[in-house]
Amino acid sequence: MLPSPIHAVLPPSLPDSPKRVHNVVRACDLSMDDFLRDVQRQFEAPLRPERLLQMSARLQDQFTQKLNSSSMCMLPSYNHSLPTGHESGTYLALDVGGSTFRVALVQLGSKRMELVTIFCFPISNAVRALEGTAFFDWMADRIADTLLDPQVQAHVDCATTLPMGVAWSFPIEQTSERGGILLGMGKGFRATNGVIGQDLGDLIQQACVRRNLNVRMDAIVNDSSATLLSRAYEDDSTRLALILGTGLNASIHLPVTALSRDKFGKRPQEWHDQAERVLVNTELSMFGKNILPTTRWDEYLNANHDHPDFQPYEHLISGRYMGEIVRLVLLEAIQRAGLFGGNIPEKFSEPYSFDTGIMAVFESDETPTLSKACTTLQAAHPLPSPPTYADLVHVRRICQLVSHRAAAYLATGVHALWELRNKAENLAPATVGHVSISCNGSVIEKYPAFRPRAQSYINELTALSGANPDGCVDLELAYESSIFGAAVAVCCLESHDQVS
Repeated sequence: MLPSPIHAVLPPSLPDSPKRVHNVVRACDLSMDDFLRDVQRQFEAPLRPERLLQMSARLQDQFTQKLNSSSMCMLPSYNHSLPTGHESGTYLALDVGGSTFRVALVQLGSKRMELVTIFCFPISNAVRALEGTAFFDWMADRIADTLLDPQVQAHVDCATTLPMGVAWSFPIEQTSERGGILLGMGKGFRATNGVIGQDLGDLIQQACVRRNLNVRMDAIVNDSSATLLSRAYEDDSTRLALILGTGLNASIHLPVTALSRDKFGKRPQEWHDQAERVLVNTELSMFGKNILPTTRWDEYLNANHDHPDFQPYEHLISGRYMGEIVRLVLLEAIQRAGLFGGNIPEKFSEPYSFDTGIMAVFESDETPTLSKACTTLQAAHPLPSPPTYADLVHVRRICQLVSHRAAAYLATGVHALWELRNKAENLAPATVGHVSISCNGSVIEKYPAFRPRAQSYINELTALSGANPDGCVDLELAYESSIFGAAVAVCCLESHDQVS
């Protein structure tokens, strides 16, 4: 007998639950082995190669639709050229994130990127509360601190204006390679108060001028573009980038003809005259609705999300959500199959309390008794008595099923983007040649075996599509991609200006 829908087994944190859950725990209606078989069926059934190819084809259709009409995804940047790797120079690179502001001095030359020095400045709640120009003045003060460092002074001519690029991890409406209209930042930031709608590049530059800093704001990029640019400087086969950590995104280098003219907004004709291709921020997280198969646990997560259906792809594969999917499966296992003796661990009923990092420990634990996994679980979610070895094996199996599906779904999206570019460039899969995908993010970088697992699915899908064995599609890590990408964006702009 198949388990009943999840609404019949509500997590105890929701209304109508404690008494009901207690009753379910007392009346387990299937064995743990039977429960795991059902979980395995739901997570593995969509992963047959022919089904993944069907999903890829439907994703490609969705991509094409959004390339023609969408204000939220498939967004063309102002970056229309990739680096050759022969550009050289010294640049100040800024990376503005939700919790940290990083300032680095970067040297580029002969396909080598050197991080001379980097400073990390925490963005506290007090900094988030800074309004308007006060936030940008705070940034300028941190830039000034960096410029006083002896290592920086040893590499910089104080009489020469130092070019600067910024990777901005918040929404802007980009109006040029150097500027963009500032939009709401969210995440508790009040920096936009009084200056929303102004040019971000000008706000940073003016703050630096007030501090008499000899720097020039030259390039603004988002995180996905920065990730592509950073690796493209070292590897000229890079045409896609992927970010998979807490969230999900991707960028791709496409012919401008792949997008409708309306997608480019009001750009100067000069830009259109020069641009043959363009870096496109896909906002991949927003795709996949009604394409990527879901389980009842996925549907429960989505229905109870603050923004249901907004980022369906991200809900299935990112670090923010994989742990939550596992938590929902485990809750049902406790209630219906007696996992942990039917006892719900402390704090386990709280949404998002089972971190994806705990999953990673379970999948990486090579001890004979899964002692590391047990210690980690007990530290986060204590039980009255330690879980049995069988309990731990069951938890690990569920973690594996969730992460394996995530790797397969990621590969499906990569294959769809690869095929999208092939068609836009009029390339047959057998003649494409090697393509590198620049990758960044905690899941793709650190989750045990995730990247090689995704790579194996990519290899299988591209081979089924007729790719030449030598024309592989490789997931390549791009460490510090925001910092290096900001610097590379400046060097591309300088190179382009020199040619012009």
